[in-house]
Amino acid sequence: MSTPYLYPTHEAGKHLFSKNIKGSIVNLNLIKLKKEADYSAHPELKPQKAISGWDAYFQYIKETEPFLVAGGGEILFIGSGDQFLIGPEKEYWDICMLIRQKSVNDFFNFEQNEEYMKIAGHRTAAIEDSRLLPLEEILLNSITGK
Repeated sequence: MSTPYLYPTHEAGKHLFSKNIKGSIVNLNLIKLKKEADYSAHPELKPQKAISGWDAYFQYIKETEPFLVAGGGEILFIGSGDQFLIGPEKEYWDICMLIRQKSVNDFFNFEQNEEYMKIAGHRTAAIEDSRLLPLEEILLNSITGK
């Protein structure tokens, strides 16, 4: 297996911040889950019985959503994934999500919230690999001139 991607690098965060995006961003999240959640790095969050990566990830979503909403963010879409129709045949993602943040600053504030960080271990326990692509809106009228 190749190196999993679980967290942004300092350089990637710096690049996003330096883009000076005005307005909201939508984060495209692609998530590959572990069969069984691994709470070894966060034993304080470990449930009494073993649970699947799926269950751990949705526990993470349930506990994270209030922090997201309080910071002006919202979940736009959560869907189950599969293999690509156009893309590598052996690559698949279990969950695909679109999350809107009011601004890049709001995204960073959300990620650094101390209370959020206390429950983020559910995500680590659940995820085998992930991708996060921040998207900046392209206004259609700026392209078409209408």
